[in-house]
Amino acid sequence: MLSAFARAFRTPDLRRKLLFTIAIMAIFRVGSFIPTPGVDYPNVQQCIAETADGNDLLGLVNLFSGGALLQLSIFALGIMPYITASIIVQLLRVVIPRFEALHKEGQSGQAKLTQYTRYLTIALAILQSTTVITTARNGLLFQGCSVDVIPDGSFLTMALMVITMTAGTGLIMWLGELITERGVGNGMSLLIFTSIAASFPTALWSIAGGANGATNFIIMIAVIVVVIGLVVFVEQSQRRVPVQYAKRMVGRRMYGGSSTYIPIKINMAGVIPVIFAASLLAVPGLIAQFGDQSADWVIWISTNLADPAAPLHIVLYVLMILFFCFFYTSITFNPDEVADNMKKYGGFIPGIRAGRPTAEYLDYVITRITSAGSIYLALVALLPTLVLIGLGVSTNIPFGGSSIIIVVGVGLETVKQINSQLQQRHYEGFLR
Repeated sequence: MLSAFARAFRTPDLRRKLLFTIAIMAIFRVGSFIPTPGVDYPNVQQCIAETADGNDLLGLVNLFSGGALLQLSIFALGIMPYITASIIVQLLRVVIPRFEALHKEGQSGQAKLTQYTRYLTIALAILQSTTVITTARNGLLFQGCSVDVIPDGSFLTMALMVITMTAGTGLIMWLGELITERGVGNGMSLLIFTSIAASFPTALWSIAGGANGATNFIIMIAVIVVVIGLVVFVEQSQRRVPVQYAKRMVGRRMYGGSSTYIPIKINMAGVIPVIFAASLLAVPGLIAQFGDQSADWVIWISTNLADPAAPLHIVLYVLMILFFCFFYTSITFNPDEVADNMKKYGGFIPGIRAGRPTAEYLDYVITRITSAGSIYLALVALLPTLVLIGLGVSTNIPFGGSSIIIVVGVGLETVKQINSQLQQRHYEGFLR
């Protein structure tokens, strides 16, 4: 492994890509600590110290910003607007036929969809930055803090802050595309990886500093190692549906007659169902923050829905993950479309007739695999949280096991890309 890293840095082209990627990731982290104009940075630090974990309702955005949200920095929104825009554009393919047609057009259609995603990202950044600034100005971002984080509430200051945070999101989007074009790996995924990995040491150190800190820290590390092993095992697993192509004559040449397979991952939806579930569960709590805190409905929501340890919250969280696993998989994998493409090029599954029977068979396989994948995803997402509840630790690692899924998944894909480039030059990758 170490010799493979040494060979990677000895290869000029690959070394240049790796150093460029590391430099962009460093710029991204530096921007997370540059305060937005109009923010009183010493007061922000005091509020973070007084309120400990800050507002759990904004934990999703804070996770994907690498802690920049609670710092109210120029990169406070992180990559979250782009993720949301990408998900919305994918879902709109079901509703808007034009988007589905662009998706099928190939590279030119994908370029247009990417452009739409960029426009939607800026619009969402304006909306989210306005919400964050309003929340901070009203004292809801750091509840119980004794100082004001935004002393000047004039319209000009607010507008400047919105423009700065929106521009920061646009810059992050550009940095991610630069990594994809000139670096190693997928740029957006690596920036998410950087954000989540940056929040781990602080969260784990907080666990070690509490009561029974050493024991809790060791148990949490063991749980994380187990979850990482489970994620690596499942994410690398796939069901290979065999496909045989019949021989056909094109002019004087014979084509086809080859055997291949359709790789179907156990967890085809990735971490998207967890993001959907957490986002929807955060909405009632966010609404309750703006109501009368002594009202019965506010107290009920805070006790049963906003609290991650509440039984009702856990049950709804699991049910939503299961639902969105099937929902998102049905959008990304269309058995009818796959069956039609196979029939068009003379392909068939051995023992299954082409056309409608093939689509029904693929739907049957997808349903069974997604059932196991959804249970796995719910288990991984809940396991660290349940362990923290059992240990009585108040500090919450953002997103629990799903953050580990993202980190491990991005790490595996990046290593695969480096490995493939090493094999092109040295015929030997990271793993022998």
